[in-house]
Amino acid sequence: MVLKLHGATIATCTKRVLTVIEELSIPYELVPVNFFAGEHKDPSFLAVQPFGQIPYIDDDGFKLFESRAICRYLALKYGGVEAGLVPAAGELEKVALFEQAASIETSNFDASASKLAYENLFKPMLGQTTNTEAVKALIPVLEGKIAGYEVMLGKTKYLAGDVVTIADLFHLSYGSLLAQQKIDFLESEKYPNVARWWKDISSRPSWKKVSSA
Repeated sequence: MVLKLHGATIATCTKRVLTVIEELSIPYELVPVNFFAGEHKDPSFLAVQPFGQIPYIDDDGFKLFESRAICRYLALKYGGVEAGLVPAAGELEKVALFEQAASIETSNFDASASKLAYENLFKPMLGQTTNTEAVKALIPVLEGKIAGYEVMLGKTKYLAGDVVTIADLFHLSYGSLLAQQKIDFLESEKYPNVARWWKDISSRPSWKKVSSA
């Protein structure tokens, strides 16, 4: 049975999973979920994903939600260890550095970048008004986090070492939306290590395919 991904290609979290799928050339079937029609709140969907969020996967009967958990699972099952996208379980220090990088993405980058995208992009799409004061407060917070990334990426090529991992790829979906908001921290001369890293990961064929779909 082919892997089934229940989601929407315009959604950031679905794109996160699709990037890993493309990195590993995993055969899959996309089961479209019409977010705007509220299909993610249907009882049949909530029976699998009780929070009514996309995406989730069905891998031959094994169902899993939360995009980062899905990415870890796919990488571990479908060759991500061999590809270097996740470290082998026995490599304790590499595992620790990977988990550190993954935690940084969730706690430091996504916490601000996702809120900015919600205010500047998603609210207008839904006919809501952007909270400009919230945006003004979030931008310096995000820049402070990027300054931390600059230090880290001055020591290693990627966040968990010198090999790209899914922790780096986790940044792509929300990071790509910053330019749409005219927030250039990821490409600024002020942060050359970040700019070098961002150019690297955002140029990967997997992301180019996902982002152009």
